[in-house]
Amino acid sequence: MAMEKSRVLIVGGTGYIGRRIVAASLAEGHPTFVLLRPEIGLDIDKLQILLAFKAQGARLLEASLDDHDGLVAAVRQVDVVVSAMSGVHLRSHNLMLQLKLVEAIKEAGNVKRFLPSEFGMDPSRMGNALEPGRVTFDEKMEIRRAIEDAKIPHTYVSSNCFAAYFCPNLSQLTSFLPPKERVNVYGDGNIKAFFVDEDDVGTYTIKSIDDPRTLNKTIYIRPQDNCLTHNELIAMWEKLSGKSLTKFHIPAEEFLAPMKDMQFAFQVGITHFYHIFYEGCLTNFDIGDNGAEATILYPEVQYTRIDEFLKRYL
Repeated sequence: MAMEKSRVLIVGGTGYIGRRIVAASLAEGHPTFVLLRPEIGLDIDKLQILLAFKAQGARLLEASLDDHDGLVAAVRQVDVVVSAMSGVHLRSHNLMLQLKLVEAIKEAGNVKRFLPSEFGMDPSRMGNALEPGRVTFDEKMEIRRAIEDAKIPHTYVSSNCFAAYFCPNLSQLTSFLPPKERVNVYGDGNIKAFFVDEDDVGTYTIKSIDDPRTLNKTIYIRPQDNCLTHNELIAMWEKLSGKSLTKFHIPAEEFLAPMKDMQFAFQVGITHFYHIFYEGCLTNFDIGDNGAEATILYPEVQYTRIDEFLKRYL
């Protein structure tokens, strides 16, 4: 007899990763619920996304993160909660919303798995991150401590570099489109990173929610075909496009130097790029016993290779 699928509530389901998690949940046959926050009524684009989910079989649960009792009532209708709220570098706002969600899950007492909004670098490995970018990791660790103090069953998802943000632009900071003539190369360009199609992030996330192997662990999405150096990513694009780019190697100190004159959000992005492309923070560790690798756990998932991903930009 097939195991009954968990009922899943996605918070932040209209967001960049959230809508992919909703799609994956529906595709996997889970009874899928999406939180409908009252303020969505003022955002026509997000409202249309929610209505499209509803047409595909999702159920919209109306509740505010500022209404504790209403949020508890919504949480009690499901088995699993996935938070995909945006981490838009607004210190305290996103943190406070997620902590309110943790409190609601704690009071409801019925949730068998909670996945907080992470979906990037593993914050537990970023204790030496540079300011001001470390705010992202500090806040995620505060949420983790609240989850674990409340003894809420959980899974953390480390999905590394989102492909659309890092690959077609060859990890340049000025555009999401492919460069036409020149490309900046970080350091010697030989540090490896993992790049993951965002739809695959949704699929692996949903695969993990009923899996006892991922309970109270971190899953790392590390597709080996997508483990590339910056040089390899650039060479892949040059081969596909048939065009050679002029390369400019940027030493670490030169990369960081302009940061002091940038706005806060750009400073955060600069430090994250530094840790990825100069320090190798995505690949310089072994997963260990407290984690699991998604592509090994779920070999049936045919993840998107970056060479295939890039073809859509030709």
